[in-house]
Amino acid sequence: MHRRTLLKLLGATGAGATIPPIAAAAATAQSPRTPAGGKAIVLYCDLAIDPAREKEMLAAFHTRFRPAAESFRGRGFLDLKMLKLRTVIQGGPAPAAGINYRFQLTYQSEEQRQVWVKSAIHQQVWPLIEDTVLNKDYLVLLTDAV
Repeated sequence: MHRRTLLKLLGATGAGATIPPIAAAAATAQSPRTPAGGKAIVLYCDLAIDPAREKEMLAAFHTRFRPAAESFRGRGFLDLKMLKLRTVIQGGPAPAAGINYRFQLTYQSEEQRQVWVKSAIHQQVWPLIEDTVLNKDYLVLLTDAV
């Protein structure tokens, strides 16, 4: 089918109107927003997980920490990721020696994140992750989605 014929067909059926522009979709995916349309906060922790305890950390993250964090959905929680560093592709400086994971937590606001941090359940589940870290003086970055 020729491009011109395809475009006419899409226009006639109205199908083209339902396809979101790629740039708009990419911008939305890159800038977390709260349900009310405001901008979220994102917390990053660069962690040096003990390689001998990596499976333990991942099991604790998926079976204990993630469900506990998700229980705060509706109270500011938006997203949570544990990312394993693969390689530095460009630029520097590289992460500090031994850094092999980045923890990423997205909340509607810093105030709501603080409620989570001070909760009894967080006090129970965060040590399951932190106890597998080789260096407790890890980098923590608090960012605003823009």
